[in-house]
Amino acid sequence: MRRAFALFLFLSAFAAGAFSQTPNKDKAQNLRNCVAGFGECDRSLLTSAQQKQIDALRHDHNLWDCLKGFGCDYSALNELESKQVAEMKRLRNLLDCESALGICDKSLLTDSEKQKTATLEKELNLLRCKTGSGICDRSMLTESEKPQVAELERERNLLSCQTGEGLCDSALLAPSERAQAAVPERQMNFLACKIGEGYCNAALLDAAEAKEVADAKRQRNSLACESGWGICDRSLLNAEEAKEHNSKPSS
Repeated sequence: MRRAFALFLFLSAFAAGAFSQTPNKDKAQNLRNCVAGFGECDRSLLTSAQQKQIDALRHDHNLWDCLKGFGCDYSALNELESKQVAEMKRLRNLLDCESALGICDKSLLTDSEKQKTATLEKELNLLRCKTGSGICDRSMLTESEKPQVAELERERNLLSCQTGEGLCDSALLAPSERAQAAVPERQMNFLACKIGEGYCNAALLDAAEAKEVADAKRQRNSLACESGWGICDRSLLNAEEAKEHNSKPSS
């Protein structure tokens, strides 16, 4: 009987302790929610000091968002902070304008900044026109710049035709340049046909090249058949090769 009574007292004390800790746990979780800004924050569970600390934290976090240009509550800023945020916005916009990245709002620029930005835009446009990278606004070119850009475009096109890299507009080539571009083009095409790689235009091959390409193709096929490679085309083997391959034991 005494043991049963003692067990009853122990369980009662444990239950009372558990119930007394639950509100503390709820307050701790609520405090974490309020500090982190996630979940439900019940301000009635906070002490006066905690409310002030959390209000200060939230204010600073909102100020940080405003300064970084993120979504924020501008109405929560004081006069000095509003000026700081406006200045930071102006500086970020100036960076966008001077680096040609992002959206440049020219209405936020001073007269000297507008002049500097316009100069940079002309220089960047000239660079794009000269290098062929990006969009070239020819209306921004001066009369002396236009022939420079045209000459560079002609040179880039000739190099593209000679190397097979990029887009080649043969209509822009002079007769002598077409002859220059034709030599490497024929050579590259011949090699592509001979090794079986890339695009082969058989129409560009002369009789001797066509024979050499056919021989190379037959040799590649013979090696493929000899090695048991699946790309072997036995119809291309001559009688001697077919006999030789058929006489070899299959692996």
